[in-house]
Amino acid sequence: MQAEIRAAGVSDAQAILALQRLAYSAEARIYNDWSIPPLTQTLDQLIEELGTSYFLKAVLADKLVGSVRARLRGETCEIGRLIVHPDFQRRGLGRRLMQAIEGAFPAANRYELFTGSLSQGNIRLYESLGYRRVRLQEVSAALTLVYMEKHRHDN
Repeated sequence: MQAEIRAAGVSDAQAILALQRLAYSAEARIYNDWSIPPLTQTLDQLIEELGTSYFLKAVLADKLVGSVRARLRGETCEIGRLIVHPDFQRRGLGRRLMQAIEGAFPAANRYELFTGSLSQGNIRLYESLGYRRVRLQEVSAALTLVYMEKHRHDN
């Protein structure tokens, strides 16, 4: 059985937030920082973000097992918080969510995202999808973000 990917709405907010916290706890362990925004985001903040971004969810047997969000800023699709339930990682679901969110923004000429510099699995996934590193941003002594981009003609 394969997860179904479809648009998410406000009724999915609580489940997305719970999965986000579960998925990002692995990142928090890597950086020894439990104050990262995906772990401190409130339900109200997530609901507000649902009003400004397009969310996809992956559902398997009525259980939320993945999500990703994006918004269009000019000709750039800004992709954020790709999350997959730990029990479903390394099965192609993250790749499918990324391809679906890119496809949801046909007007975009460029896709941009970021991840932590120590998150090698994430970086490998994004590079395998055609993203390349474009800049680093030091957030703290423990955390440096890697910004990655892909142009539509790179597909």
